[in-house]
Amino acid sequence: MPIEAAAPRSVRLAGLLVGLQGLAGVAFAVAVVVKAIGAPAQRGALLGEAGYFVLLGGGVLFAGICLVLGKRGARTPAIVMQLLLLAVAYYAYSSHQRLAGLLVAAFCVTVLVLLFTAPARAWVLRVGETHDGDAQG
Repeated sequence: MPIEAAAPRSVRLAGLLVGLQGLAGVAFAVAVVVKAIGAPAQRGALLGEAGYFVLLGGGVLFAGICLVLGKRGARTPAIVMQLLLLAVAYYAYSSHQRLAGLLVAAFCVTVLVLLFTAPARAWVLRVGETHDGDAQG
C-alpha cells in the first residue's frame, strides 16, 4: 500500500485560486438566473446558460477543492482550465478590454506557475515516496 505524500504548499495555494475561479463561475450563474427572473421572454435561454455555468463553475470548484485536499487527479483539469482561460484573456485583451485580459492572464499564469513548481511536479510524479513492500537498506 503506497504512502501518500502531502501536497506541497504551492499545490494547495493553486487549489484555493482555482476554487475562487469556480466560485466566480457559480456566482455568474446566479446573476444570470436573477436576470432571467426579470426577462420572461428570454427565460429559457438564460436558464440554460445559467445551467451551463453552474456545471462548468462547479467542476472548476470541485477541482480546486480536490487540489487543496491533495488529490493528484485534479491537477490536469486545473491546468486545462487555465489554458482555456488564457485564450479568453487573449480574446478580452484583443477586444479592447485590455485590463480585464491582463488580470485574467496574470491570474492564470500564477496558477500555472504554482502547479509547475519543482515540489508540485515531484509530488504529482510521486518522487521520493516509499511503498510498504520496498526493501529498506
